[in-house]
Amino acid sequence: MGDDRALVHGVPEAEPPLIARPAPLADSYNDRIRPLLDAVDKLRNLNVMKEGIPLPTIVVVGDQSSGKSSVLESLAGINLPRGQGICTRVPLIMRLQDNPHADRPELYLEFNGKVVHTKEDNISVAINDATDEIAGHGKGISNAPLTLVVKKDGVPDLTMVDLPGITRVPVHGQPEDIYEQISKMIMEYIRPEESIILNVLSATVDFSTCESIRMSQMVDKTGKRTLAVITKADKAPEGLLEKVTADDVNIGLGYVCVRNRIGDESYEEARLEEAKLFETHPLMCKIDKSIVGVPVLAQKLTQIQATIMTKCLPEIIKKTNDKFNANVAELQMLPKNLSSVAEAMTAFMQILGSAKESLRKILLRGEFDEYPEEKNMHCTARLVEMLNRYSDGLQNCAENDLRTNFLLEELEVLEEVKGTGLPNFLPRTAFLTLLQRKVRGISSKPPSFVARVWEYIEGVVIRVLMRHSENYPQLQSSTRRAASSLINKMKEKAMDRMMEVVEMEKLADYTCNPEYILEWNSLMSQQNIFMEAINNVSKPSNIVLNGIGEVDVENLRHRKQHIQEAFDLKMRITAYWKIVLRRFVDSMALHLLSSVQNLVSNGIEKEIVGELIGPNGSGGIERMLEEAPSVAAKRDKLNRSIKLLRDAAVEVVKIMHIISTDGHYVY
Repeated sequence: MGDDRALVHGVPEAEPPLIARPAPLADSYNDRIRPLLDAVDKLRNLNVMKEGIPLPTIVVVGDQSSGKSSVLESLAGINLPRGQGICTRVPLIMRLQDNPHADRPELYLEFNGKVVHTKEDNISVAINDATDEIAGHGKGISNAPLTLVVKKDGVPDLTMVDLPGITRVPVHGQPEDIYEQISKMIMEYIRPEESIILNVLSATVDFSTCESIRMSQMVDKTGKRTLAVITKADKAPEGLLEKVTADDVNIGLGYVCVRNRIGDESYEEARLEEAKLFETHPLMCKIDKSIVGVPVLAQKLTQIQATIMTKCLPEIIKKTNDKFNANVAELQMLPKNLSSVAEAMTAFMQILGSAKESLRKILLRGEFDEYPEEKNMHCTARLVEMLNRYSDGLQNCAENDLRTNFLLEELEVLEEVKGTGLPNFLPRTAFLTLLQRKVRGISSKPPSFVARVWEYIEGVVIRVLMRHSENYPQLQSSTRRAASSLINKMKEKAMDRMMEVVEMEKLADYTCNPEYILEWNSLMSQQNIFMEAINNVSKPSNIVLNGIGEVDVENLRHRKQHIQEAFDLKMRITAYWKIVLRRFVDSMALHLLSSVQNLVSNGIEKEIVGELIGPNGSGGIERMLEEAPSVAAKRDKLNRSIKLLRDAAVEVVKIMHIISTDGHYVY
């Protein structure tokens, strides 16, 4: 069925049907749409979509060989590139504009910041050359767009984006992941709610098996923004009416059936043949005339385009204003260009003051409104947790295990310090010997804790300083160095302090804490129970002592000499050790709080000022006069974005004026 004329069965050649001239693709409706479309196209040219502002877009998708190029050619009245494999390798933005008063068509390409004019008979070559420049020679694709502007008498006022045809199997020269690349590009364009999906389907295939249908259904399940164009109607007329009537694939905006141009037919001849086909073919004449023919497609697309434009306008206005205001606010927050050392000093002192206030909040007052979701920056809570873990570590260390080898160490020490003296006299040397062993056993824990806690504080302080000086990166290395130097000094001082505490605990056995006597008396009240277990071998060897736990006295029943002194010594050291551990924690906590207070109050400021301004300073203040490249780039980007959005706002105002003066734009 290569020639559509052969499809007109059973009609006498002598009496051909009267076929009216095809309807023009452009009509008076376009005159009302054109200004609206021009304004949106200007927004598109301004690249406002890169600013996160949605624009209504007709996106043309279809499987390879679905007839997508033929549809676009019929709408534009020009010949597009043809060939094997992927012909469209970049997003082709086609801007069609009816131009009835021009002597000849005007065609030009916009890409890579330049404009290239061309002629109708050379358009395919020009598009191929531009594509090669954008995507490279070969068969690879690129996401950088190419715009084709067609100003011609009789074309509909439309802007469409033509995307590469979907192919699953790469041909020679194509990347192995060509399907994934094309799919990703298509999904980027059809996912936004502002996109109208023009899905081109061949009448020769089952619609439900088309990859383009699968993709559009992923982002438009109800089909409310999908319009289907059925090409090659002349190739497969059987069952076409049923296909478009049943709508098994949810095409919410409906179907339009068209006949592709054949061979050397002119576009006017092709429209005549198309009209004849749908008027006279015994099967296709039954299809409602409101859904057949390229003129119907052009009118539907024009109406849909106008509808989606007016529907999206409030969101375009809102996002344009929001983005503009956000960029202006961000620009105002950037540091101003400093022109003198005095200005630089003022800016530096403001940074230092705000950083100190943040440190007061999070290190001293326990406020965390500046870092509500970052628990690591809730410093007072984290420091308390670290102190609690330190305390738990001391409580659970081996030196705190009171049950293992119960009294054996005490008996051994008493044997070693025995000498002349009164019976039942408890030598102080024995107590100090046991105390020193315990202190030596835990002596590595305080300095280890000091290292951990100051490492945490250093991270917090530097994080705060870097945040407040982020607009002046030329300060940051010196500020970081000063903070690290100060905290290292404070850590060394804390180490010395804690080792001094450790040494003091080895040398002295003193406390005025009344809890010591209370605890010792409570423990000693169990001595009779203990001695009864020692002396009465008929009783179980395991007994439970409050404050100690379950102990085995079997090995002690044969070592009764000094047993009462050993029990007394054990209870004294047990009661006193609780006081010692508490002092280790309390002294650490007090020293930590005092050190942090000094750090925030004057230490950090003095150290940073000395680093930047002192006799051996690094000249950071003078370097503030040179704007950092990152800040300069950010400022330039924001200024360009603000100008773009300001220009976009002008175009939006024009659109609003068009709508307010012509009620036809509201659907």
